[in-house]
Amino acid sequence: MSSCSFSLYHTKRTAYNIDKPLCECGVVGVFNHPQAALMTYYALHSLQHRGQEAAGIVASSFDTAKNRTKFAVHKGEGLVLDVFSEPTILTKQLVGTAAIGHNRYSTTGSSKIANIQPFSIRYRMGNIALAHNGNLTNTRVLREELQNDGAIFQTTTDSELFLHLIARSKQSSQIEQLRETLRTAKGAYSLTILTENALFAARDPHGFRPLCIGKKTVGNETAYFVVSETCALDIMSAEFVREVQHNEIVMIDAETVRTGEIKSFSIEDVTPQSCHCIFEYVYFSRPDSRIFGHSVDKVRRKLGKALATESPVYPDADGEKITATGVPDSANTATLGYAQKALKDGIPTKYEIGLIRSHYVGRTFIAPDQDQREFKVKTKFNTVRGVLHDKKVVLVDDSIVRGTTSRAIINLVREAAPREIHMRVSSPPITHPCQYGMDFPNPDELIANHYASNEDDIAKALGADSVRYLSVEKLMESVPQGENIGYCTACFTGKYPVPIDQDGGKLSTENS
Repeated sequence: MSSCSFSLYHTKRTAYNIDKPLCECGVVGVFNHPQAALMTYYALHSLQHRGQEAAGIVASSFDTAKNRTKFAVHKGEGLVLDVFSEPTILTKQLVGTAAIGHNRYSTTGSSKIANIQPFSIRYRMGNIALAHNGNLTNTRVLREELQNDGAIFQTTTDSELFLHLIARSKQSSQIEQLRETLRTAKGAYSLTILTENALFAARDPHGFRPLCIGKKTVGNETAYFVVSETCALDIMSAEFVREVQHNEIVMIDAETVRTGEIKSFSIEDVTPQSCHCIFEYVYFSRPDSRIFGHSVDKVRRKLGKALATESPVYPDADGEKITATGVPDSANTATLGYAQKALKDGIPTKYEIGLIRSHYVGRTFIAPDQDQREFKVKTKFNTVRGVLHDKKVVLVDDSIVRGTTSRAIINLVREAAPREIHMRVSSPPITHPCQYGMDFPNPDELIANHYASNEDDIAKALGADSVRYLSVEKLMESVPQGENIGYCTACFTGKYPVPIDQDGGKLSTENS
């Protein structure tokens, strides 16, 4: 395989997310709960997979002595459990009945403390805080316009633009300020916004990223939650209410608590067809979540079944069963679907756990100099030799990015002495960068581009007996269909549904 130069992309790779597309962010909002910050902490922990670089919480409480609402904030680099490791942070510092939270992986902006969300300011209508999941596509234009108008930026992220636009809006109400802001900002955004009197949530007109609403009875009151995925509702024993629709702003306030009515406003007057990020189903979201109205687990099983239909592996003449094993944890569900469909089609196939994943590898693990990539893979994975030895193995993964980790995993499986290794990938070749909130390497670092998506050449580069990807057609057949439902497949097809400004709308020197 051709060598690729290292860039900022590599400095953010850790032993637990080696050579995978990095998730964008997770957002949380809580309203009318006596322990709002603690609930936000639990929800962020459930959404840890969406961002492991930093975390933060802003909580709102009313100061009776000063007769005003105040915001308290705590944020830091690292995992949620590390950032909030001191219990008094949640019980004494972040007090109040409303809060928002954010897990960060930086898709725009450098990895510095100032860029950790949620962001909060005080403007003419009081305190406001915001957490953003996604990526704007007109960042450069907006930032230059605001700077030329006198704005002073504290961060290098696109998320700060929302607060500048809200603060400068001449509209008389906060909902109209927000609506005007979201009509100006283009691209992908799922937002939670906390003001002194309400919790707002919004999804961009195309609905790239998921966002949903839940509720729970606490004493005689109803608490409301807004989270990126339903798994965050489960940890709080909250009831799923509905999704925040694409092109929608929702408002939850004291009247909502009193009447049960969640106020809804449109962003654009006409709602376009959705462009859900299809990679949320392939890899990002947890399998126990429901996103875009459907179970992630069921969709991934369908992807595995489609893969078995399109690219089956047959046993040798002796008729011994094929061993299907997944690269844990994200490919496990697709592997189950593959094995079930192959067996149904008369191909003797058995699902086995052939790779064990370690969940205890920190981001500062010291690897030997001779081959850090191989060693890091071994700190994360180990084989179950008895399952793989002398077997014809189908190794299922959800995606291949640069290919360096796939090659290391195949080398690891080879040490268990299987007869053959056939890699099956439950998504098409990744050939283009994402402009809506995922972090891929540069196009020239993608293995599919090195070999013009030639599967036989990719197999040789990875050391597999064969490699087969799911086709775009089968991928589209496998995801949920319905009226006004569409998907963004830009990373596979290069077709971007929302126009991109120069340099992808990003800041050329500050962003990765």
